Amino acid sequence: MRRLFAGLAAGTFLLATAACGSSDDSGTSTGGSSSGSTTTVKLGLIPIVDVAPVYLGMKQGFYEEHGLKLSITTAQGGAAIVPGVVSGQFQFGFSNMTSLMVAQSNNVPVQAVSNGIASTGVQGKDFGAITVKQGSPLKSAKDLEGKKVAINTLKNINETAVRESVRKAGGDPDRVKFVELAFDQMPAALDNGQIDAAMVVEPALATVKSQGGVEIASPLVDVAPNLTVAMYFTSTQYAQKNPDVVKKFQEATAESLAYADAHPDEVRRIVTTYTKIPTSVLAQVTLPKWPAEADRSSIEALEKLGEQDKLFKSTPDLEKLLP
Repeated sequence: MRRLFAGLAAGTFLLATAACGSSDDSGTSTGGSSSGSTTTVKLGLIPIVDVAPVYLGMKQGFYEEHGLKLSITTAQGGAAIVPGVVSGQFQFGFSNMTSLMVAQSNNVPVQAVSNGIASTGVQGKDFGAITVKQGSPLKSAKDLEGKKVAINTLKNINETAVRESVRKAGGDPDRVKFVELAFDQMPAALDNGQIDAAMVVEPALATVKSQGGVEIASPLVDVAPNLTVAMYFTSTQYAQKNPDVVKKFQEATAESLAYADAHPDEVRRIVTTYTKIPTSVLAQVTLPKWPAEADRSSIEALEKLGEQDKLFKSTPDLEKLLP
């Protein structure tokens, strides 16, 4: 657990794009306020298409209608957000399921509260993919043996998924050289030859394609059909002390997910407000699914892969982790 917090907590603070004051258990802070029936809560996100529903929900007033005001800070990956939530820097966060299970297996008190995002389940048409530069000799995941492959954070869902793609293609995942790189830095690194391949998600995936990059595998689809990729979460302590705030967040997020799923054009537009994707590339973005509920069987499949890859100190307790 020391490694999880020492390495990743630093990432949260260094990569944050908005400063946060000290917070108490109510979700209010010295820098925010709780005026009337509105409670300010801090939310840690990754600047990718996955979290578009939150931005749409804010724009549509769903969170405000439920008495919440969101103060958003962004970080490189869900693994970096976990310690921020547990320490009280954020009241809520967004993280991939593997990072949440790694934390839970290390007795880090986290609890998922709302569904986040799911794979499309379609090979070659997912929002995440292993990509290579145009003209690369790498044609399948098996070819990644001995190659430098970028993922946003080590020991997270993307590493697990890439390893499964390599395994299914007949390769040895232990021979892949994983390097940590922010999603928005992957297109340039791939184009410049700094890496051999990149596991990218939207909108970086669309940027890679606009540069002539090629998909060679759909790792999230390889893990499980309709894979629940990430969820919104809080600390166990916060959930116990503030069940009313958690309920409001769950309800507002559920409305936001449903709205995003039903309004793809608005999703594409809102993504340009918090990412660097050019408007000209927007049409190429492949949108994920935003179902109301998590897919338990897909999370169990992800758990088995995590155990196979020795990511967990002990078997994660999904009964405690999932809502």
